[in-house]
Amino acid sequence: MPGLTYPEVGATRTGRLPPGYRHLRYRAALPAGAFESAGEAVLTWRMHRAMGVRIDASAPRAEPGCTVTAGLGLGRLRLAAPCEVVWAVRDDHRAGFGYGTLPGHPVRGEEAFLVERLDDGGVRFTVTAFSRPAGPLALAAGPLLPLFQRGYAWRCASVLRRLAAR
Repeated sequence: MPGLTYPEVGATRTGRLPPGYRHLRYRAALPAGAFESAGEAVLTWRMHRAMGVRIDASAPRAEPGCTVTAGLGLGRLRLAAPCEVVWAVRDDHRAGFGYGTLPGHPVRGEEAFLVERLDDGGVRFTVTAFSRPAGPLALAAGPLLPLFQRGYAWRCASVLRRLAAR
């Protein structure tokens, strides 16, 4: 499979997002005690699947080198978004990953999903991304694309709250 479609690989891990892209930084509080279940939901694709996203991944967990195609929509209207996990973390305070776009994705860039256990016992979910259009569909979406991305991040947090409550 051809490589990543952007040169700034790993920028979502450092938080130093590159110029020339749209940036997204979304944070949401999760229930206290949700770190373990929310972290597992992110790393095992459960969060994405619970959102109704079709996930075809080369591994059961997000790990560097794992390829994943997210499918949004239904039937012939399903949009395929191929990515590769470029970093992953699982320790006592952080669980999550970042993946970058592969050829065929409607945008170019990287997106990360991270659950953190804070020093005060709180739990936070963060989506960090940088992207720019890669083809006519994303170009046609114009100013709606950032709204969709922010709505997607909000929905991720909402689903994680629901999964953590089980």
